[in-house]
Amino acid sequence: MSGPVPAGYDAVILAGGRSSRLNGEPKAELEVGGEALLVRTLKAAHGAAYVAVAGPPSLAGLLPVSGETALLVREDPPFAGPAAAVGAALTAIASSADRDGRARSPWTLVLACDMPEIQRAVPVLLAAAAADPSRSVLAVDTAGKVQPLAGLYRTGSLLDAAAAGPDGLANLSMFSMLARVQWREVAVPEGSTADVDTWADAGKWGIQPGTRTDAPPPGSAAAAKD
Repeated sequence: MSGPVPAGYDAVILAGGRSSRLNGEPKAELEVGGEALLVRTLKAAHGAAYVAVAGPPSLAGLLPVSGETALLVREDPPFAGPAAAVGAALTAIASSADRDGRARSPWTLVLACDMPEIQRAVPVLLAAAAADPSRSVLAVDTAGKVQPLAGLYRTGSLLDAAAAGPDGLANLSMFSMLARVQWREVAVPEGSTADVDTWADAGKWGIQPGTRTDAPPPGSAAAAKD
């Protein structure tokens, strides 16, 4: 990675949505270029001191594939939304840091697992935070769309946001959780935060229904039985 980087960071990866517009097929397991989207995202977070993936237990087999050490956690209740998932992941990282006797990293990278080219945006976020560490940084694409699930947050600010509110984080949107967080927009490379929400989106990356990591290869004997 070229350019300046912040003093240290942890990473939270969100991989537990319903994938309702993909007929329930888990985004994290869809493959681009022979790699599951979760594996690609874990590799994009390489360099983090602690990584927590918020998602179902079925993803456990993908974690070692990336070569990264990651915790697997689940928001309570499941499918309670991204804010609840971030809160669960932050709690897991805090527990691990306490157990290891280590201070929390000053920054926390938050990424959704459904952006196949997010590895091109992460260095830009890290460099922006190093150049001006006064505020959290959120990716903004060439169309002006701000992506809170492609952001590098000051850890203290994110912890305060996750702890705020008498009603908890369940079903709270990310922007609602971030209401009191000071952040600035950082332009990232075109297409680096494009996500996979529908099969039309997936088709742009060569993803077709049934291309999960545990799906049998087309033409195989197992596929023929299906």
